[in-house]
Amino acid sequence: MTLLRVENLQKSFGSLSVTRDVTLDVSAGEKHVIIGPNGAGKTSLINQIGGQIMPDSGAVLIDGADVTRLAPERRAQLGLARTFQKNTLFQRLSVFENVRLGVQARFGSSFNLARNALTRADINARTRDVLDLLHLSALAERRVASISYGDQRQLEIAVALAGDPRILLLDEPTSGLSPVETQQLIGIIKQLPSHLGILMIEHDMEVVFSLADHITVLYYGEVLASGEPQAVAANERVREVYLGASV
Repeated sequence: MTLLRVENLQKSFGSLSVTRDVTLDVSAGEKHVIIGPNGAGKTSLINQIGGQIMPDSGAVLIDGADVTRLAPERRAQLGLARTFQKNTLFQRLSVFENVRLGVQARFGSSFNLARNALTRADINARTRDVLDLLHLSALAERRVASISYGDQRQLEIAVALAGDPRILLLDEPTSGLSPVETQQLIGIIKQLPSHLGILMIEHDMEVVFSLADHITVLYYGEVLASGEPQAVAANERVREVYLGASV
């Protein structure tokens, strides 16, 4: 089942074209990884899917519904969540409080028409479940500023998952992590709920080929190649412009 479809997406800033006729799909249970050199348009694409940037043309569909002109908050209500390259956590609050705010934002208001509001006990229970899923329960009462960078990256994913999304956008989740932290995060991403569709930007080829079910290669805003990891790794043009001898 296709959860996310991007159709012929185009975006320019003046004379700079950052997305050129990009089309891709993400299905339930799929880990779809976007790779490409710096300046390829990867984050610009994610920002258009998330609603932070409006495309010039093309469409973004969630479960077949056109969300191209909807605000990020409305897309979140329809099941889209994301993380960012830059940490967006509340550093003075606890780990538990950060995740609980994510749950409350999605489920805590009686004005949320998509789902019924949860009680305080339900919100706390949902928060604990998400912390368990991301292996963060032992840090629940710690202030975010006091935990490691690697744990903060895991917490960002926990906050994104707090609203029980169907589609998760991850923008370079392993950036800045040590090899040990990277392996830990790979394990966590592998065991995320099977109904979730994941679209992820990643630069570490070990991470890419450990996780990806499908890879799309962007090059100067265009799709250079897209397919299963083995096919992309064998593509001579992809090797020439990006992978080189890394795989």
